[in-house]
Amino acid sequence: MNILDQFKLNGKVAFVTGGAKGIGKSIAVGYAQAGADLAIIDIDIEAAKTTAEEIAADYGVKTLAIQTDVTQAEEVESMVKKVQEHFGQIDIAVANAGIALNVPAEEMSLSEWQKVIDINLTGVFLTAQAAGKVMIEQGGGSIINTASMSGYIVNTPQPQCAYNASKAAVTQLTRSLAVEWADKNVRVNAVSPGYIGTELITEAPALEPLIKQWTAVTPQKRMGEPEELQGIYLYLASDASSYTTGSDFIIDGGYTAI
Repeated sequence: MNILDQFKLNGKVAFVTGGAKGIGKSIAVGYAQAGADLAIIDIDIEAAKTTAEEIAADYGVKTLAIQTDVTQAEEVESMVKKVQEHFGQIDIAVANAGIALNVPAEEMSLSEWQKVIDINLTGVFLTAQAAGKVMIEQGGGSIINTASMSGYIVNTPQPQCAYNASKAAVTQLTRSLAVEWADKNVRVNAVSPGYIGTELITEAPALEPLIKQWTAVTPQKRMGEPEELQGIYLYLASDASSYTTGSDFIIDGGYTAI
């Protein structure tokens, strides 16, 4: 097979949680460009519908929008069932939904801690578990979890102990699932982005001083663009990564190298 053909996703079905905006939307667009039909999963159903409609119109693939709270097992299981019933299969599952709260550790309430852990870690587990069951039954698939370089370094100056802990846990969860499901032809990998210039960051004036600090200590002296993550997510979703499982790919402009 031609190497370029291995990156095509024609005939495959993907879903992306947190897919309505930001990194998730960029991932979905990349998959659509490669030929995949896909479901946009988000707690904001109107934004999910808009993204799904835009992608279908721009790239001629089949899309579906589903509202889901990834912290609720019943909703995640229902979502996966809807995707499977609508498209007939699930080949690629991206557990991307996540949040960050900037709260000093000594001031963080238990509810704030639990909110971050529930979405960033438990939500990833529930999504991977539900998708994994389908993939095991159908004979294979690829699960991709969005972790973060924050699982390796401590973000500064913003206080994010819960976020950092949750993302470190996602990488270990990824390895654990990869080993458990390797003989079932279900691959599980993670992507750990650095500072990425999504709308939530670039359109927030209050973050401008932080952006200057982040980019000053990033070897490439800039934040990444959401589109610069499309390549690694495509690789992990495609047949080109058939021998890749249990890995975490740090895409951070060199931040964690220093």
